[in-house]
Amino acid sequence: MLLSLLTCLCGPLFAATTTAAVHKRVHHFRRPRLHWTLWNPMFRPSHESLLLQNAEVDRLELPRIQDDDELEALKASGALQPIIAGESLRFDPRLDPSRRYCRPWTRDFVQDISQAYYNRFHQQIQVNSAVRTVKVQKKLRRHNRNAAPYEGDTASSHLAGLTVDLQRRGMTQEQIHWMEHYLFYMKALGLVEPEEERHQWVFHIMVSGRYADWRETQDIVPMERPERPEPATVTADAAAAN
Repeated sequence: MLLSLLTCLCGPLFAATTTAAVHKRVHHFRRPRLHWTLWNPMFRPSHESLLLQNAEVDRLELPRIQDDDELEALKASGALQPIIAGESLRFDPRLDPSRRYCRPWTRDFVQDISQAYYNRFHQQIQVNSAVRTVKVQKKLRRHNRNAAPYEGDTASSHLAGLTVDLQRRGMTQEQIHWMEHYLFYMKALGLVEPEEERHQWVFHIMVSGRYADWRETQDIVPMERPERPEPATVTADAAAAN
């Protein structure tokens, strides 16, 4: 009633102003949208994981590769082997070809898991990162505060060529669960130390030197597709017998 009286006394201008103010207040109190992503990985990055990765580097007495000269020397000696792209494996095109290398047993692990993944899903796994030098890690630290240090007992295991990052982004929940279960089994055997990085969306996997000996005793994945059986043929004698 008061609003009607004031409208009569003050005219249409008051009514328009009052209505606009009410609408403005309603708009002001709209609830903000919530943006969030469920993050519940099996292998959370941790200080303990970095310690385990470096303990394996020290057990194998491997150097942290300082620069490109050391990197090229390790390639020439065969201590680092190239990761080969193929039907089941591809690279992030941004990964420098000179760093698509790793230790021989890490290369074997990448081949095995990518082939098993391809057999299951008929899709490739992507390698986003492999060996790094201290020089590269220092540069990475300047742009990515979540990157591991380049020295100390929590230094990145990429520096020893033990580790690869396999892309997690774009995988379905079924594919992620498959990867987690595969890695859980390998971790239980003491063959890998994995982490699921949130900001880079990769599976960071340090492969133990024990993988080489273990692999020799296993037939873990069929490396070749099984041949399709030839269609059965019926001989004239068999047909007559039927």
